Amino acid sequence: MMNTEHNCIKGWLMDNNRNKRKKRRIIVAIILLFFIFLWLNNTSLFTQRREMPYKFLAHRGLAQVFDESKANWDSNTAEMIETPTHGYIENTIPSMKAAFDLGATAVELDVKLSKDGQLAVFHDSTLLYRCGVNGEVQDYTMEQLKKMDVGYGYTADGGKTYPLRGKGIGMMPMLNEVLDTFPDKDFVIEIKDGKIETYKVFWENMSSLAPERLDKFSVACSVDEGADYLRSQSKTLKVMSKNSLITALVKYELMAWSGYIPEEMKNTELRIPLSYAKFLWGWPYKFMERMDGVNTRVELTAGGSGLSEGFDTIESIGSVPKDFSGFIWTNRINVVNPDTVKK
Repeated sequence: MMNTEHNCIKGWLMDNNRNKRKKRRIIVAIILLFFIFLWLNNTSLFTQRREMPYKFLAHRGLAQVFDESKANWDSNTAEMIETPTHGYIENTIPSMKAAFDLGATAVELDVKLSKDGQLAVFHDSTLLYRCGVNGEVQDYTMEQLKKMDVGYGYTADGGKTYPLRGKGIGMMPMLNEVLDTFPDKDFVIEIKDGKIETYKVFWENMSSLAPERLDKFSVACSVDEGADYLRSQSKTLKVMSKNSLITALVKYELMAWSGYIPEEMKNTELRIPLSYAKFLWGWPYKFMERMDGVNTRVELTAGGSGLSEGFDTIESIGSVPKDFSGFIWTNRINVVNPDTVKK
């Protein structure tokens, strides 16, 4: 009797161990299959590379340069410039033309609303730094702004000399002037105002454009309300705000391993530092294939968290993935452009 009970217990233990081993094998197989799925779904190995080289995005055209990593949103960058090697001034039509002539596919520019409801192309929160005039763009009519000298405040030696003073009179353009001058070019339009009125005026100007023309723009908004307004007016206009960019990338990291693309990643502009881009699911080619499929423009910046740090040396270009098909951000289109990179 005892032998029978012993054998029963022994048999039960053996069956139980076999079941445990079987369960462990199943769990291991499931985990292994999950990681195989994860790899297959996000690897760029099988993604067709279109042999389309990256495109150059010139920050504010061909501009005077300074150390972007040392600049804050309210810095007087006109007093931070290096000794000028050319006479071009940011956010002016000549500087944009020079950038396009050097091989830029797109130019980033900044707009603010004037007192009489015009979209002036200008960056700073104050006119003082560059124009030597108190107040903001919103305090003056476009006619008054046109009389100002946008090169007035530039100095590379602490105010001993002002090499661009007198050379920027009448050169602050309206957005419409820029778009009329370059009817077939790509632009990243950064709306610097926090007023919803500015976004309404902007859309009034854009709404009559043909869809293929609008497709050449992406819009960076300084406030979420402005971005929300533009999205409510157009489902295809590429729109971004800083918060929407962060939300989109976080949701992508949480969901895109499965192949699902969050709505926040669609019809937008993604300005991503290379150091962060490396951790995106599917980077680089699978990721770019996904973004192309949802009408999203990808702009790659250099450095860490700074969204204006560019690929400004030939050496820095070496870190850009081969056959990357998006835009690379540069503050020195005269140094980094298709001709110099080929050499």
